[in-house]
Amino acid sequence: MSATPERPLLFLDIDGPLIPFGSPQPPAPAASDDDGNPLLARLDPGIGARLLALGCSLVWATTWMEEANEVVAPRLGLPRRPVLDLPQADEATLHGLNWKTRPLVEWAGGRPFVWVDDEIGAVDRQWVAAAHPGPALLHRVDPARGLQDSDFRTLTDWLATLAGPS
Repeated sequence: MSATPERPLLFLDIDGPLIPFGSPQPPAPAASDDDGNPLLARLDPGIGARLLALGCSLVWATTWMEEANEVVAPRLGLPRRPVLDLPQADEATLHGLNWKTRPLVEWAGGRPFVWVDDEIGAVDRQWVAAAHPGPALLHRVDPARGLQDSDFRTLTDWLATLAGPS
């Protein structure tokens, strides 16, 4: 009898993927329930259900840190999720390597993962390919538009390849 494999991880950024920068409308004036951040009005409350439907274990990979759980998750109908720690300020980084790349590969520990961010570059892809023994999808989202149907199709299709033929 084989053990059930762990669900793939989904490392998710907020600014860009969930809060698009290119909204055609200016941010709404600050209201009492927006924690003083008018950009929160750009969150699509329906996106939480779509993220949960992917069947991944979500990990916040964002400079929002714990505020992702306190401010963003409730607006999307998401439960509290773990948060990727910021590296120490004095840690050496490779030129062009995103601050998240090393910590998320460590967190994954060889487990399949998807990383959704608007700041994924070629150096990140090369580093993950060399340092991560398991499957990984680094999916760059257009920060002007945020997560779109086409992004969800890409994620769903890639996750289906992990399950193998049906």
